[in-house]
Amino acid sequence: ITLLCAIAVMLTACQVHDSKKDLWSYIESASFVDLTHAFEPGIPHHPLLPDETRESLFTHEVGFWVEKFCHVGQWGTHVDPPVHFVENARPLDEITLQEMILPLVVINVAEQAEDNNDYKIRMEDISQWEQQHGPIPSNSFVAMRTDWSDRWPDGDAMQNYDKEQVKHYPGWSKEVLEYLIVDRDVTAIGHETTDTDRGLSTTNNDYSLEDYVLRMDKYQIELMNNLDKVPEQGAVVIATWPKVKNGSGFPARIIALVP
Repeated sequence: ITLLCAIAVMLTACQVHDSKKDLWSYIESASFVDLTHAFEPGIPHHPLLPDETRESLFTHEVGFWVEKFCHVGQWGTHVDPPVHFVENARPLDEITLQEMILPLVVINVAEQAEDNNDYKIRMEDISQWEQQHGPIPSNSFVAMRTDWSDRWPDGDAMQNYDKEQVKHYPGWSKEVLEYLIVDRDVTAIGHETTDTDRGLSTTNNDYSLEDYVLRMDKYQIELMNNLDKVPEQGAVVIATWPKVKNGSGFPARIIALVP
C-alpha cells in the first residue's frame, strides 16, 4: 500500500472528500499518537540479553555532546524483521517503505487480559472486530491491545512471574495469526508485551508463534505503547527505524495518525 492509499484510509474514516486538498493538509489535520516507549538502561528486556550501556565521548565543555550507545537490536519498542528467526530471510533494510505506512487495526482484549493474565487472543475477538468494522483490510498493521504497557517500565510486572518463576502475560494464538496472515494478508503485527507468545510458552522457551510470523515473511513490533489512545480502526501507522544493513532488529519509533 502506498502512502497515498494509507492516507486515503484515514480520510475515508473522516468522510473527507475534497480532492483539491493536498496531502499535507490531510496529514496536518490528524492527531499524532506516539506508540513508542523511550528506551534507557534498565528497561524490561529478554533475560538472555544484556542491558544497555551509554558513554559520553564528548561533552558541552568541548562544544558538543556525543554519546556512545551499546544495546542489542531487540531493545525497547523494537522491530523484528523475518531474519531475526529465519536464516537468509529479509533483514531490516529490505523491508520496503510501502510496508512501513499502513492502515492500523487495533484488537482490544485488555479486559480479557486483565481477568486472565494468560489470555491468548481468539478468533471470537477477531470476529467481533469484523462484525463491527468490516473485514480486516489487506496490507494492514494489526496490533493487539492488552494494556500491558501500563506495567512499563517495571520488568517484574511485565514478566509477571509466579512463585515457581513461571511467566504470566498474554499473547497471540496460532489460529488468529494464520487467519490474519493467510486469509487477510496483513503486513505486520504488534503487541505491548515482550513476546508474541504467551508467558506460559516462553517460560518453556517456546517461541513458535513468533517463528511463524517471521517465517511467513512478515515483521512485528514489540513493546508498543499507547494503544488505548488510538481507535480500533481508521488510523494510519507509520513504523520507522534506522536502515541497518542486514539488520536483525532495532529500536523503532512508531507513530499513529488519527483522523
